Amino acid sequence: MNTEIKRILEDVRDGRLTVDDAELKIKMEPFSDLGYAKIDHHRKIRQGAAEVIYGEGKTPEHIIGIVKNLREHGHDAILITRLSREKADRIAEEIVFDYHELCRIGIVGDIPEPDGIGKIVIATGGTSDIPVAEEAALTAEIYGNDVTRLYDVGVAGIHRLLAHSEELMSASVIIAIAGMEGALASVVGGLADCPVIAVPTSVGYGASFHGVAALLSMLNSCASGISVVNIDNGFGAGYLASMINHEAKRK
Repeated sequence: MNTEIKRILEDVRDGRLTVDDAELKIKMEPFSDLGYAKIDHHRKIRQGAAEVIYGEGKTPEHIIGIVKNLREHGHDAILITRLSREKADRIAEEIVFDYHELCRIGIVGDIPEPDGIGKIVIATGGTSDIPVAEEAALTAEIYGNDVTRLYDVGVAGIHRLLAHSEELMSASVIIAIAGMEGALASVVGGLADCPVIAVPTSVGYGASFHGVAALLSMLNSCASGISVVNIDNGFGAGYLASMINHEAKRK
């Protein structure tokens, strides 16, 4: 890959290729075909964030192969989501990485220093929502964001949330994570002047329908400026929050 990029740059230097054409070629660089996976090494160039490994449904051997290929191609920090303890133990026999069992995330390499424009605040309705929140928090951190965690600040005791008004008002993005009836997102959306990403969780009793009730509440929020990701999708929320928090740097 590095040889091909060098050739493209030499073509630009010698006038055989325009800068715009070179940028297009780099963005369309081939992937690595491992047979069981096609590794997209230039996703970071196209989208600003490298490829993430979704651990569920993959064997430990597949994950090990993908990680090794990513490292060979210069990826310093690699995120593995939905990784079971059993798979993590097997992977640890061949690869040095940090495993966060609560949110089932593995991180190969070091979390970078924050370089976003502001702070991402992550608030949960209850303690049971923390696994999803930690998935969002670690995702945001590995993409270079400063994250503040506000856990167990749900509407059943709203004074707990209001006690953190300063953090909410100074955030550049807020991720509101809640199960049950999912009211936290509407309350946060009515307080903050920044984008709010709502994450419904599958926490709750029978009529919560494994998070569907919270999902519908968040989709029907009367507060403006709220977007909603899928049930228990902490990764999606952390990724989107990172994009928002880095947007000003693209201009």
